[in-house]
Amino acid sequence: MRAAQSSAAEGEVWRVLARVPDPEIPVLSIVDLGIVRYVHRAADGRLHVGITPTYTGCPATAAIRSATRAALDEAGHGDALLEEVLSPPWTSDWVTPEGRAKLEAFGISPPAATVQGRMSQPVRCPRCGSLATERISEFGSTPCKAHYVCSACREPFDHFKCI
Repeated sequence: MRAAQSSAAEGEVWRVLARVPDPEIPVLSIVDLGIVRYVHRAADGRLHVGITPTYTGCPATAAIRSATRAALDEAGHGDALLEEVLSPPWTSDWVTPEGRAKLEAFGISPPAATVQGRMSQPVRCPRCGSLATERISEFGSTPCKAHYVCSACREPFDHFKCI
């Protein structure tokens, strides 16, 4: 396969994977979350897709793997190799800007733009934008989120943790 054909096929696979929702936060795709590490054709022409779990023991990992495999199969890429990539480990820095915007629109405060300095950054309320927020539980609706309340609008909300 020529490079231009390979590149077009890889782009098509990225578009397919961008429609695979995260099972815990379905407003996000696995591409939005930065879980998809690569899509490339090997010298033998076989497609390789690398995915990284968000953290060890994440209960959604098996569901993500299964949904990814199903999407690849449905798109005609049944021979694609789905590879788990553990190093470097996933970080919330990999959530795309589009993913961050989708989280906020959905009512979940996105993680800080970068993990560095995250402890000193206040959490902004996704509803009213106030920084007058307080963590009320280390765990929200899923282990990757903490539960907060806003002092300004008094609304509770989840915050996607910086990992």
